[in-house]
Amino acid sequence: MSDLTDPGLESSELAFEASLRPQSLDEFVGQETVRKQISLIIEAARIQSRNPDHILLAGPPGLGKTTLAMIIANETGANLRLTSGPAIQHAGDLAAVLSSLAPGEVLFIDEIHRMARTAEEMLYLAMEDFRIDIMVGKGAGATSVPLELAPFTLVGATTRSGMLASPLRDRFGFTANLEFYSDEELAEVITRTATRLDVRIQREAIEAIALRSRGTPRIANRLLRRVRDFGLVEGSGPIGLEMAIQGLNLFEVDGLGLDRLDREVLRVLCGHYAGRAVGISTIAVSVGEEPDTIEAVVEPFLVRAGLVIRTPKGRQATSRAYQHLGLATPAQAASLFDL
Repeated sequence: MSDLTDPGLESSELAFEASLRPQSLDEFVGQETVRKQISLIIEAARIQSRNPDHILLAGPPGLGKTTLAMIIANETGANLRLTSGPAIQHAGDLAAVLSSLAPGEVLFIDEIHRMARTAEEMLYLAMEDFRIDIMVGKGAGATSVPLELAPFTLVGATTRSGMLASPLRDRFGFTANLEFYSDEELAEVITRTATRLDVRIQREAIEAIALRSRGTPRIANRLLRRVRDFGLVEGSGPIGLEMAIQGLNLFEVDGLGLDRLDREVLRVLCGHYAGRAVGISTIAVSVGEEPDTIEAVVEPFLVRAGLVIRTPKGRQATSRAYQHLGLATPAQAASLFDL
């Protein structure tokens, strides 16, 4: 999978993303409804002199969940503590984090659906009553000792809200469902980033990058950086449409935002299997990739773009996929009207 179109965050991008993050809801581009909802929650808490309710941010990777958590802390004037679900594999891990919180702090747990179940159960009580029960001793002599916690606001982020246990999901006062960005919103994101990076780029080039960004700001910023690099090496002056497209073509990102692996998957469905439904494992073997990567990273965008549909027998290419690859459409290809 090309790093350019993978919406996940690479460790090498942490510092880069941090330098570009907006600091307030007014600066945040897109997610207009969610911004208004969070603003109302924060303002109501300020009027009542209390901590904001716990907030769950749900949506695909790269849409701004971590940024929103940081903004919530900034807007409330509170310190932000960050951790992640995979880092909390025992109740003791969570107890250590919760017991160290100062009054009013915002605790951000990324990938909260990946917490250990024992820690998740401890979190129920902490969110409701701001206390946890610590087990002292072992066996028949073990005793439960209550530990009071400082009031805090939990912000959880998840890419798979369906994997959260209902008791945990119900304890959040508000769930914000983040949506993919429009091309116009992505163009605004790219313009803002280009200004921060001092990249001279024409509007037509910005729009070309936005069209290929798969509705995801993280991908848009990543593509802008590669186009910037191409312009530095191969051109001079502001980056225009032609240079932007040349740069994107060099990195194998086509007009729909598909990369090499996306197209390989389509070629397998359209060529080797000529429109028949195919299982994920078979597709993965055919393109030399892990099934999890195909299912979690490649397939969602192909389905959203109307190029592939899921059927009870497997994945099947649509007539639009054949058109995109410039292939004749077989009779058994799925119609766009089936989507």
